[in-house]
Amino acid sequence: MEFLEMPSNSQIEVSLVIPCLNEEDTLSLCLEKANRWIRSAGVNAEIIVADNGSTDQSVSIARRLGARVIPVLDHGYGAALIGGIEMSQGIYIIMGDADDSYDFSKLTPFLEKMRQGNDFVIGCRFKSGGGSMEKDAMPFLHRYFGNPFLTWLAQRMFHCPVKDIYCGLRAFRRDAFESLSLQCLGMEFAAEMILKAALFRKKITEVPIHFHKDKRKTHGSHLRTFRDGWRTLRFYLLMSPWWLYGIPGMLFLSTGFFSSLFLSIYPLIFQGIRFDVSILGFTVFLSLFGYQLFWMGLFAHTFSVNEKLLPPHPSLSWFFQWATLEKSILLSFIFILIGLGCLGNLFCAWSHADFSDLSYPHSVRETIFSIAFLSLGCQTFFSSFLISFLGLKRK
Repeated sequence: MEFLEMPSNSQIEVSLVIPCLNEEDTLSLCLEKANRWIRSAGVNAEIIVADNGSTDQSVSIARRLGARVIPVLDHGYGAALIGGIEMSQGIYIIMGDADDSYDFSKLTPFLEKMRQGNDFVIGCRFKSGGGSMEKDAMPFLHRYFGNPFLTWLAQRMFHCPVKDIYCGLRAFRRDAFESLSLQCLGMEFAAEMILKAALFRKKITEVPIHFHKDKRKTHGSHLRTFRDGWRTLRFYLLMSPWWLYGIPGMLFLSTGFFSSLFLSIYPLIFQGIRFDVSILGFTVFLSLFGYQLFWMGLFAHTFSVNEKLLPPHPSLSWFFQWATLEKSILLSFIFILIGLGCLGNLFCAWSHADFSDLSYPHSVRETIFSIAFLSLGCQTFFSSFLISFLGLKRK
């Protein structure tokens, strides 16, 4: 078979990057199709095989068929792709797996979408996006639960405009990719790319593709269903302080605060069930826990913005401008004074009783109420200094 000569650096428009770990069964099929597409499309391109430590004939096959082999020492799907992309020279990057499940002879729709000005072009294997797949090309759990569920979460949590979050065939502009500073070295790299592209408001589109059955024989997929599924879900939460801390924090804080406020005045009897000081202690815990989650969300967001993991959120940017260190300190003193006032009132009642026993429900209720405000004051005081410390880099 005749193969193209690689064009000079200044001429390369497309770099096709293929991660590889012992793919001698199918690598030649992928490279032959890729070369066929390059020749038929008349595009100036290079093929890069990012080798992740293959011990079979993959490297010699890649070199024999005209690909440039980039050894990547760090292990993992994401590590191999990052290493290959860093060494590529094209304006546009197209990435795809080496198991021949993606047809590299049909990459023109991706290139056309890139030339139209899109930053990221993602393949879609599902009918919802116009795609299709061979029978048994995707495991049952992946096809009907894992991928749809993770895609749905990405749409809800990050407003990702895709219907197939884990399709491995995708194209993107080099400068758009570099601006995201991707960190994941494992399978969750694919999700990280789309999530951060959506968060940083890159132009994303999809193209339908046909997904073929994996043709490897000597080993199965490198994807591990439950391990990689959990790592993706974990990454979603790490990338969304609002979902991890903000929503639960506001829910606990509002529920606990209003319940505590009511029970601190008088008990509640509902359908013969008495809610009194024992329940008050629990509702105060909810308030304090929710307040703590709220601050943790602010810490996580500030750190993520400083490290360019997340873009600044407009609402939180306004909050930081309004809630200065001085205002937070003043709020903490108000909380502490309320708590001390309650303790002082309790002490006066105790002294008037000659330091003998007080009414149990009343004294415990007021004690819990005062401890809650003292805790809120101390937490606000020290947390406001920590958030200001984290924000020094942004100011």
